[in-house]
Amino acid sequence: MWQFLPEARQPCQWWDDRRVRQAVAVTHPVTLPADPDAVAHFAAKLRHETDPSDVAAARAAGEPLVLVDVRSREAWDAGHAPGALHLPGGELPDRLAELPPPEDHPHLVVYCWGPGCNGSTKAALILARAGYRHVREMIGGFEYWAREGLAVQTTSGRMRREVDPLTGVPA
Repeated sequence: MWQFLPEARQPCQWWDDRRVRQAVAVTHPVTLPADPDAVAHFAAKLRHETDPSDVAAARAAGEPLVLVDVRSREAWDAGHAPGALHLPGGELPDRLAELPPPEDHPHLVVYCWGPGCNGSTKAALILARAGYRHVREMIGGFEYWAREGLAVQTTSGRMRREVDPLTGVPA
């Protein structure tokens, strides 16, 4: 049976199948073996990616991590995560000495502007090639850091923007 979706979207088979599977799971629990390819894929993503709320929670819990902003000076000055280290992507290979050495096994989290920017992916690759074993990319970048209402440091001081209801729930 086709279902009508909220917001007048067109119905699709996936929506219907998902609802059917959910209903079947409640009335007829079936244990299927895990898909090892899918498990490996998603486990690898979680080893190499994080998001702004998880970074903020880790920092609040006192987890030692180095947050690295790889955007331009102009973007950094307009706003960045407090406590981040500014190493623009184009300068990163020449400024690796500003990071703890790979032998210390630091936990590095890199970010750039937002979802449409792959600067953090390129930076994470540079760091991994330099021997850093604990590198994560902060998906969503600074855009989602700010949109989630997390603290932002600018040249004018520290501030928080209102939480964007599409990215988080206001406290």
